[in-house]
Amino acid sequence: MGRKRDRDPAHPPALRLRTPDVTAKRATGPSRWVTAALRGLVAAAVALGVAELAAGALGRVSSSPLLAVGAGFIDLTPVWLKDFAIRHFGSNDKTVLLFGLGAGVAVAALVIGLVSRRHLVMGLAGPAAFGAVGVLAALTRPVAEPVDAVPSAVGALAGMAALALLVRGARPSAVAPRPSPAAVRTAQSTATSDGGATEASEPVNGALRRSEDAGAGIDRRRALLTSAGAVGVAAASGVAGRLLLHRGDVSSVRADLRLPRPASPARPVPSGAQVPVPQMTPFRTPDKDFYRVDTALTLPQVDPRDWTLRIHGMAARPVELTFDALLREALIERDITLSCVSNQVGGDLAGNARWLGAPLAPLLRRAGIRSGADQILSRSSDGMTLSTPLEAILDGRDAMIAVGMNGAPLPIVHGFPARLVVPGLYGYVSATKWVVDLKVTRFATDRAYWTRRGYADHAPIKTFSRVDVPKPLAALKAGRVAVAGTAWAQHRGIDAVEWQVDDGPWRPARLAPVPGLDTWRQWIAEWDAAPGSHTLRCRATDGTGRTQPEHRTPPFPDGATGWHSVVVTVT
Repeated sequence: MGRKRDRDPAHPPALRLRTPDVTAKRATGPSRWVTAALRGLVAAAVALGVAELAAGALGRVSSSPLLAVGAGFIDLTPVWLKDFAIRHFGSNDKTVLLFGLGAGVAVAALVIGLVSRRHLVMGLAGPAAFGAVGVLAALTRPVAEPVDAVPSAVGALAGMAALALLVRGARPSAVAPRPSPAAVRTAQSTATSDGGATEASEPVNGALRRSEDAGAGIDRRRALLTSAGAVGVAAASGVAGRLLLHRGDVSSVRADLRLPRPASPARPVPSGAQVPVPQMTPFRTPDKDFYRVDTALTLPQVDPRDWTLRIHGMAARPVELTFDALLREALIERDITLSCVSNQVGGDLAGNARWLGAPLAPLLRRAGIRSGADQILSRSSDGMTLSTPLEAILDGRDAMIAVGMNGAPLPIVHGFPARLVVPGLYGYVSATKWVVDLKVTRFATDRAYWTRRGYADHAPIKTFSRVDVPKPLAALKAGRVAVAGTAWAQHRGIDAVEWQVDDGPWRPARLAPVPGLDTWRQWIAEWDAAPGSHTLRCRATDGTGRTQPEHRTPPFPDGATGWHSVVVTVT
């Protein structure tokens, strides 16, 4: 025991070679799963980047998969969820939606990466399914063309190819590289001269280990290079796609546009229309602060040189106007307050601006309205449809195809180059942005986007008032305090505003002057505030003598109403 076996020079011991373990260099533990998940994420980035590049090359912004799916999601959104999004996110609702979609895609991509680690074919089904959803969403848009399917399809193929390359590049070689015959002979000769089988195997196996390590290093480098290449493709294609899409940006065209002077200028805004109270809402809303509620995930870029307005349907003489022809009409300029039907009691989804445009009624009469028509179905360049009661356009109010806002061409976000403005109606039946088509029709024949979802066909703006100052939960000092706010009832006007402290008597507020019936009206009162917690309320009476009801109703289906109140603390 412990005695070394005698060596026979004539019969050297058999050389035992260790079989290389090709799995020895694979990642172990949680890192395997993290790496696999990240491969799915990189493949998804490649898919989206290539799809963006394809959309840019085609000049079809709306065919970008995220935008197409997002637009489809908006179409399927129930009313309660839409109101929730507008109430909590306001004009940022679209940003939140796109962020949510992006996060969902990222999570799905991580799962796909994990699945593909063991089942590549199942993993490849993920990008294919997402591509199919993108194609379906793109082809079901109102203004879709067959070519809109291309970005999602190409992106899916790119994502599948990237995933396959990443997965295969991360797998070690099935057979480890063998050492050269010369290396084996040298190791064997050395072992034979020095010792037995046990000792002999070590130099040879060392050579094998070095060769195996070199092979594993090559595999790791290959996986790293493949991943880096995929990330580069994703980034480059995404950036290139964005640059191509910006080719259609009309900001410079808008900046160079000069609008003609109105044939009928707006009345001057009376001195005192703006109540001199700090933090009070401005009488005229700046463009950047004007509310935005629409379904466009990306702003339509409509070049006025290519723009036309078509008036047709139940019309004896269909009309088609270019932008230059529209500017040659006798333009009118008016101060008009717009309001969204989604505005809650006390909400800020309303704005007042000075609009410049062509009167709509003469254009419709020029087209020859046929008997029985009761609706104008307007369509925007991105396919959105709104329905406007024909009687509201022909009753003498200043309905117009607006081209200017606050002394400049319409901002792109508010409908450049042209939009519909009809005072006295909520925006969803009167304020089509990027308008390109007016169809004279009947409510019984054609249904618009919002009316198909249960909103009312006729939606005159309800009398509305709110307390703007002091702000809710404000901490005030005892003594004389200004209480001020805004009220509106477009096309009827505001005749009176009353305010109340706690359950005390209603008191009349002083009304600021206004240039006409179609703008909101500011009001102010003075309050001798006593210490304690107090509730301030207001209510308005319109030009027909009707006062706001106390009971609050939700925005759906034809606008919210009720008394607005704020709670303040006086010390």
